[in-house]
Amino acid sequence: MAGLKELRVRISSIASTKKITSAMKMVAAARLRKANESLDKSEKYHQGILTIAGRMYKDLIDFEKETGEQPNYPVIMQSRTDVDNYLLVAFSSDRGLCGSYNSYVLRETIKRINELEAKGKNVKVLCIGKKIGDALKMRKPDAVWDVLVGVAQKGARYRDAEQIIEPLITEYITGGFDVCEVIYTYFNSPISREVKHRQLMPYVLDIDLDDPRFDNKFNNAFYEYDAAEEKVFNDAIYMLMFSEVFQMLLNSQASEQGARMTSMDNATRNAADMIGKLTLKYNRLRQSAITTELVEIISGAEAL
Repeated sequence: MAGLKELRVRISSIASTKKITSAMKMVAAARLRKANESLDKSEKYHQGILTIAGRMYKDLIDFEKETGEQPNYPVIMQSRTDVDNYLLVAFSSDRGLCGSYNSYVLRETIKRINELEAKGKNVKVLCIGKKIGDALKMRKPDAVWDVLVGVAQKGARYRDAEQIIEPLITEYITGGFDVCEVIYTYFNSPISREVKHRQLMPYVLDIDLDDPRFDNKFNNAFYEYDAAEEKVFNDAIYMLMFSEVFQMLLNSQASEQGARMTSMDNATRNAADMIGKLTLKYNRLRQSAITTELVEIISGAEAL
């Protein structure tokens, strides 16, 4: 009977865990839906800013080809002669229970650190999220520049991206580092995501200049600017970079929630399988105990 009691306790414990994982799955699904909606909406804004900046960038390139004069590009687009100091910005989560999401980001970050250190570069990491901060403090303690915890805890807002990027711009302008790269997780679907890294500063406007949407005359409409085109372009580049960081933040959050939803779904299924197996074992032991008691009773009655 002691075995039956232990099985009852185990079944009850696993059933409680199953309720928790099922609830966490539903919460993650709701947060994933919200992050995905924000990602879709912000993409339209991002593409609009990209079109404006791309159109002016093409005009400045054409102007440079025609006159031979170098336009005054924004400071964040100007590269340094000597590139020795790198800053990596790595997006992770503050909490666990999200499968391999954090481990993939950590793996890519350490890989990039090793690549740069092998070339003799100085590398520092700004950790967005407690998990990667704790892991790097154990593996690469000298590389940790700062750890930001609680970023976009209640859902990403545009202001969160500004709070991340504004100090970095100041640091770059004052010579704190020469190159800034971002490591984040690109969201494809709840079960498909990809860790990417992108150079943020000096900012590179990677566009197809042959794309007709970057022509000054697009859909039979000419575009003119009230202020100097270089000033408008400067403002547009900053807006574009802020928007891109916001996109990275949203992608990372959607990837985290997708990974957590998938992980909790698997945990719930495993708990259900374990409950089924333990219940079957419990019923067999109970049946065996009942049969043994019946045999003892019958044997006793026959002895009388």
